[in-house]
Amino acid sequence: MAGRLLSIGECMVELMQAEGDLLRKGYAGDTFNTAYYARMFLPNDWSVDYFTAVGTDTVSGEMLAFIENTGVGTGHIRRVEGRSPGLYMIHLKDGERSFSYWRSVSAAKTLADDADHLRAAVEASDIVIFSGITLAILAPAAVETLLSELRRAKAAGKLVVFDPNIRPRLWDDKARMLETISAGARASGLVMPSFDDEAMHFGDADIAATIKRYRGLGAENIVVKDGPNGVTLSFGDRKPEFVPSAKVERIVDTTSAGDSFNGAFLARYAVDGDPVSAARFAAATAAAVIQHHGALVARGKLGPAL
Repeated sequence: MAGRLLSIGECMVELMQAEGDLLRKGYAGDTFNTAYYARMFLPNDWSVDYFTAVGTDTVSGEMLAFIENTGVGTGHIRRVEGRSPGLYMIHLKDGERSFSYWRSVSAAKTLADDADHLRAAVEASDIVIFSGITLAILAPAAVETLLSELRRAKAAGKLVVFDPNIRPRLWDDKARMLETISAGARASGLVMPSFDDEAMHFGDADIAATIKRYRGLGAENIVVKDGPNGVTLSFGDRKPEFVPSAKVERIVDTTSAGDSFNGAFLARYAVDGDPVSAARFAAATAAAVIQHHGALVARGKLGPAL
């Protein structure tokens, strides 16, 4: 069955380590990474589009060309005069990453400023995914504009997917961060949190507490990612189900572990509706991705099983 997936957020210029002291330029960002992997694994009768805003500068044009070359649609991306993409640099140590960011004039901060444009894009889609980073970069009024449209989409029967992806450095106030993340969950039918984030910032004692809290916020389906400890699924009236992580020979770069899981999960779930099968496939995808450098890994490098 054909469909349309829309991913909403910020794609940034990515600088990663290359040989010697050189840096390699790429383009990535949590929700774009998810769109990239969803496009990789969805059948051709599905379209995948990205919703953001970019500038009118040369780098923005190069970013749009890159996105199009991945097969992800750019028809919903607005260009904003006087703005440019954000930029981040990856620092790696023993396979774990940290980041430096430059995003003060990021055009993506204006992605919800045209409410009619946003509504048209959401209404044209069957699955809509956004993240806590999407919410963090927006002004409070823009957050409400976005969440209002997502609540409408959820009420209309669309699958609204939320990865809380909690990044405290993007928020000026912890209470507002937690309140806004909770509001994002209320607008969603499927929430895909990472347990270490939830334990650290919401104080969840265990995965069961994370599931209970998000169910209390109105999320019918929850996928709790716990890194090498596997994934716990709570879908509808089904009892929670556990899917172990896939074996990893050598961790090279964990930059897009959760994003690749999300994209692969949604691609498989959209086709067969089986969350357990989707989680197994997504775990295998994430395990393959983190054995390579960078957020976006070509399908040919991920192994024959994928």
